[in-house]
Amino acid sequence: MKVVVLLSGGLDSVTALYDALRAHEVVAALSFDYGAKHHACELPMAAWQCSRAGIPHQTAPLDFVAREFQSALLRSGGEIPDGHYEEESMRGTVVPFRNGIMLAIAAGFAESCGAGGVVIAAHAGDHAIYPDCRESFMEPMASAIREGTYARIELLRPFVAMNKAAIVRRGAELGVDFSHTWSCYKGGEIHCGTCGTCVERREAFLIAGTPDPTAYLKSGPLPLRPELKPESSIT
Repeated sequence: MKVVVLLSGGLDSVTALYDALRAHEVVAALSFDYGAKHHACELPMAAWQCSRAGIPHQTAPLDFVAREFQSALLRSGGEIPDGHYEEESMRGTVVPFRNGIMLAIAAGFAESCGAGGVVIAAHAGDHAIYPDCRESFMEPMASAIREGTYARIELLRPFVAMNKAAIVRRGAELGVDFSHTWSCYKGGEIHCGTCGTCVERREAFLIAGTPDPTAYLKSGPLPLRPELKPESSIT
């Protein structure tokens, strides 16, 4: 099948790109610039991976998101919280209906490219805080995309039942260069090591037993997952 891959430049989407290259004909990768703090670090990774893979890369500007939406992830928003990825505090980094907006655009782009599918790297670890990464959203969105396109575009979500460690293992199998992926939401010169996405990245490599090539500003003990915290520490 000819497919378009949603490619942020993060670990998950880059692995999804190489997974799709094995299973499908990738006609293009599509990134979005919606004003996130880390885009200056992340989007160049997407471009680098596409150059390496020899596929076209398109970036769609969504300037209105940064102007009109409320999220700590955006340059217009507040501070990125530290802690575990699944903490309630990470909800502040949610960009409202981000996947719905991006998938709607990707569906039209895919049909225009002559593709039959759109690949998104949403995974099980996203479910805790991102409602538009859950299957309760993805299934009806897949139906809407299929019914709303003449080509009956399929929404492919190969990692929806996988955790981050499983994605790291899959990426290692595929020969992904993880040093050219970006996770840190703070968007500094190197990964901070303490924000939710850095913690998730560090934890995933550790659990997967795969060497982590990432340089971190801080690499102290990882925080516990919320469900593993002692009851006395919950406020």
